[in-house]
Amino acid sequence: MDELIGRLAASAGIDGAVAEKTVGIILGFLRSEGPSDSVQALIDQISGAEAAIEASRSGGGLSRLMGGGLMAVGTRLMGLGLGMSEIQNVARELFRYGRDEIGADQMGKIIAGTPGLSQFA
Repeated sequence: MDELIGRLAASAGIDGAVAEKTVGIILGFLRSEGPSDSVQALIDQISGAEAAIEASRSGGGLSRLMGGGLMAVGTRLMGLGLGMSEIQNVARELFRYGRDEIGADQMGKIIAGTPGLSQFA
């Protein structure tokens, strides 16, 4: 997880704590909206991913009020202080990392199988 956090922080120009929260939010979204087998393969390759996902759920009631899907993820990430370009940089770097860890085919399945995600790939 530390390597991923470092890569995200550097590519988006954000601090490590925000990068870690971002990973949890995005992986949680992928788990709920993406192809489960491919997403789980990615999560399994990232040490600390489960803890980051669990920590990102602490928004509870507010998250439910925002609804679901990609718009809710964007709202939550903006709530961390990220702008659209930073969100795009983080997503692209996370997908690059995913390709390194689980291969381009598996990452392609995640991107193709998750509504709205292709615009960030």
